Amino acid sequence: MQGYYRQPLNTNEFIRKVFLGKNVLSRLILVNTLIFLLTAVVHLITWLGGIAEPSNLTLLGSYLALPSGLSQLASKPWTVFTYMFLHEGFLHWLFNMVMLYFGGILFTEYLSQRRLLLTYLLGGLAGAIFFVLAFNLFPAFASVRQHSVALGASASILAIIVAISTYVPDYTVYLFLLGKVKLKWVAVAFVLLDILSIPSNNPGGHIAHLGGALWGFVWALSLRHGNDFLHIFDGIKMPDMDPRKRKFRKFDTSRPASGHPMTDEEYNRKRAASQAEIDKILDKISQSGYASLSKAEKELLFKSSNKD
Repeated sequence: MQGYYRQPLNTNEFIRKVFLGKNVLSRLILVNTLIFLLTAVVHLITWLGGIAEPSNLTLLGSYLALPSGLSQLASKPWTVFTYMFLHEGFLHWLFNMVMLYFGGILFTEYLSQRRLLLTYLLGGLAGAIFFVLAFNLFPAFASVRQHSVALGASASILAIIVAISTYVPDYTVYLFLLGKVKLKWVAVAFVLLDILSIPSNNPGGHIAHLGGALWGFVWALSLRHGNDFLHIFDGIKMPDMDPRKRKFRKFDTSRPASGHPMTDEEYNRKRAASQAEIDKILDKISQSGYASLSKAEKELLFKSSNKD
């Protein structure tokens, strides 16, 4: 893809950026990777110990994968979230992490880290709902309903890709062998491929993908029309992973015009007031992007970042 990716200086820097960056995208990739490695280690231990595992899953995977049967789901309700972080094959994990990285980079170029996290989680949840409903409503799945599971981040990732494709549909990317393609056509191709692939050997996965895609499309289309219904989550505090916020947490300790040094009370009051203003601006950036700031807010943010 072209236009939003800058080649890092070296391999070590690239790895740190992908897995250890102070942002939501890196944390999502890291969590997916750690669960993949943990699942593999537990599988190795059970294999060496001769411990029996389910026929189609590892021991840990059987507790984290999303079952399609309602009775199994009732006994493992947490799987509607854990399945979207679970990968049991190396190529499955690798492909999904590559797609998550590039899709996430483009998403956060226009939208916030907070929205990226919510789109990942809610897109995965929509995929889970589609998967469970389809396997319990359509007769084609009656014979496999009690044995089928869903796992992987694909529904969440497709939600991210479709959301940003809907938000900036004419953004141009460069694809190998195809050249320049508008982002909206990339999303359309993914969705059509999933629809046509439902009768294949992985119908549940493709159905879950469509659930994530639908969530991403509906939310981004609503956002383009000025209605962001993710605001209902604004009261939930996210961990401070934004290095910009730490950088801007500075305040003016210069001597007042009177020439007298500040008292401790004045110092603390000025510090609290300055920090409150900066926090409001950073929250506004997180919710609506830098472009939403007024000229005065941008000036205050710039001055704060350059004070020692």
